[in-house]
Amino acid sequence: MAEKNYILGVDVGNTVIKAVLFDTEGHQIAHCAIDGQSSFPEPGHVERDLSELWENGCAAIREVIARSGVDPTRILGIGCAGHGNGLYLLDRAFQPLKGIQSLDSRAADIAAELDRENGDALQARCLQRPWPSQTPSLLAWVKRHAPETYAQIGAVLFCKDFINFRLTDRLANDISDLSGAGLLAMPEGELDGALLGLYHLEDAMPFFPERVQSADIVGRVTAAAAKATGLAQGTPVIGGYFDVVSSAMGSGVIHAGEASVIAGTWSINQVFADEPVISPDVFMVTTFGKDRYVNIESSATSAANLEWYVHRMRGDHGDKAFDRCNEEVGKVVPRADDPFFHPFIFGSRLGAEFRGGFYGLAGWHGEGHMLRALFEGVCFEHRRHIEVLRNAGLAVDRAVMSGGGSRSPHWPQMMADVLEIPLTVAEARETGALGAAIGATVAIGLYASYEEAVAEMTRSARDFQPNTERTEHFRRRYGLYTALADQMRDFWSALRLKS
Repeated sequence: MAEKNYILGVDVGNTVIKAVLFDTEGHQIAHCAIDGQSSFPEPGHVERDLSELWENGCAAIREVIARSGVDPTRILGIGCAGHGNGLYLLDRAFQPLKGIQSLDSRAADIAAELDRENGDALQARCLQRPWPSQTPSLLAWVKRHAPETYAQIGAVLFCKDFINFRLTDRLANDISDLSGAGLLAMPEGELDGALLGLYHLEDAMPFFPERVQSADIVGRVTAAAAKATGLAQGTPVIGGYFDVVSSAMGSGVIHAGEASVIAGTWSINQVFADEPVISPDVFMVTTFGKDRYVNIESSATSAANLEWYVHRMRGDHGDKAFDRCNEEVGKVVPRADDPFFHPFIFGSRLGAEFRGGFYGLAGWHGEGHMLRALFEGVCFEHRRHIEVLRNAGLAVDRAVMSGGGSRSPHWPQMMADVLEIPLTVAEARETGALGAAIGATVAIGLYASYEEAVAEMTRSARDFQPNTERTEHFRRRYGLYTALADQMRDFWSALRLKS
């Protein structure tokens, strides 16, 4: 009987790095997740230590190999996915310089300035307008406000590129992250000085390493990386993915017209297509191969709010902490006078000045009511994004839900009720890592195409139909929710000006 082979997927989030081992049919064999530490040196600044990120990645890979008991030589390839945007800088000796996460809002003023000056030109060229934690906006902020750091830059990477670099000693940017950051002319897929000039970054071209396709093999595990991780030297590593793309693939979405909703750190709402949608209202379009585009509406308004609540308000961590939150939500019977929550802890697509908040609290409300309001507010932001996609002419009649929120016993049904569409939840818990692993199987020739790999390696687990008895309840509350946000806008603006 032939020995089994395996694929390793690595998923680098804003908060956690995960290593997940799959067999070649997509079944999860072993998993390890390690929490990283974010720092908040100033209001709006969210950073991470790159040396810690690599150490955590090594520890997660070592542990997943140990837990699986698999011979590392049976791991045929490695795919890495990571949160998009943010800014990960190496110095001229290619040592860690600075890591800024995609929850950061320091570049809000610069993004607004760039939008006033060149927003229309950028939208026409890269199908994206400037926004605060976008990579080029952050790089423009560093150029203006930290020139001593800017002078030291040797490479601009995305978070998963840094892990790839440490694994292979090869610097590269893949096209999915570049396009998702507004750094590729679309649909041509080119990064050039004229585009960088629209961000006032004409001198930044040398900072960007070689541009690669997501499923290209960019290098192989070095001897040093093998010693640090327990991997076999020479294991192929692919260019990797903006995690919204890999999470969609890992949940079973690959064909044009299919929709994906990801309730992770960010609220991701996306429709795959064989050509990009041209609309000034759609947040971004990313590409991960010829005639493969993903039209995306997103913001940092999803499960990051629950992570904030658990970590910073309750001082709790781990799966059991989230289980306790779900238990509290399950105790609440929804009522018309339930409190509201705006999930704007890290700002909003509608404005960096937006702030989170609970509204309408009464003496008879408890923690379960507050948590249910948080869950509901996240669903409302997903709905707002879906409405933008529909208004741009994209059909969203059903979707596959993934991300941490999909594991909740309550969130998927609430999402189906609020969006008023059927939802399917994928069998795989770690869809981001699985999607990256799928790309690795295509790169090494195990499967002939993404379509074949997705068909063989993904399965659905649960289906949710919208509860028509709740339709009017959520429509009414969504209207109140959006009206309240409009009323609060001036207050949030004044608060930000005084901070």
